[in-house]
Amino acid sequence: MIKAAIFDLDGVIIDTAHYHYIAWKRLASEFGITLTHENNEMLKGVSRMRSLEIILSLGNLELPEQQKEQLAEKKNKWFVEYIESIRPEEIFPGVIELIRNLKKQNIKVGLASSSKNAPRVIELLGIAKDFDTLVDGTMITHSKPDPEIFLLAAHKLGIAPNECVVFEDAEAGVEAALAAGMKCVGVGFVEQLGNANKVVARTGDFKTSDLERL
Repeated sequence: MIKAAIFDLDGVIIDTAHYHYIAWKRLASEFGITLTHENNEMLKGVSRMRSLEIILSLGNLELPEQQKEQLAEKKNKWFVEYIESIRPEEIFPGVIELIRNLKKQNIKVGLASSSKNAPRVIELLGIAKDFDTLVDGTMITHSKPDPEIFLLAAHKLGIAPNECVVFEDAEAGVEAALAAGMKCVGVGFVEQLGNANKVVARTGDFKTSDLERL
């Protein structure tokens, strides 16, 4: 029986991935690297430093750790500037209704995002109070596909992992959820997220009645 639902943020609740993309693309261009939308798929669900390493590898570049940290911070500064324009209207259709319907059924709701800016994003979206707990990138050591982020969210919710369902749009996130012993709803394409227990095109397409069939 599902007692908690844990949502990723980027690509599940809102397309903050777009803001990450334009910030990474801007940084990559400083090194003469063209970051395509296809390349960007590799950055979904992984940490900031790992994303930077992937981008540098596209240009066969290796940099000292201190310089990489400075570059990652520069990218984050741009991203923070971009997301200040986020508004509630950008939340994907049906997401708020799904979250509130889950809560009506006494299912706890958590947010688990690798982004260190997740608290600011949900504050700007006006939905911070809809979550019973939040885990972001500042609270974890290992990024997805390691299950740490989801296990911490379950612990904070006081719910056993096997009684949780995760909503994820990235392959690494699906892998992390399953590794945590949780059910997983993939948001996107079956070709990419086929290992999930159920795949929906959009988060809002999932209905609480679907929980029984996970």
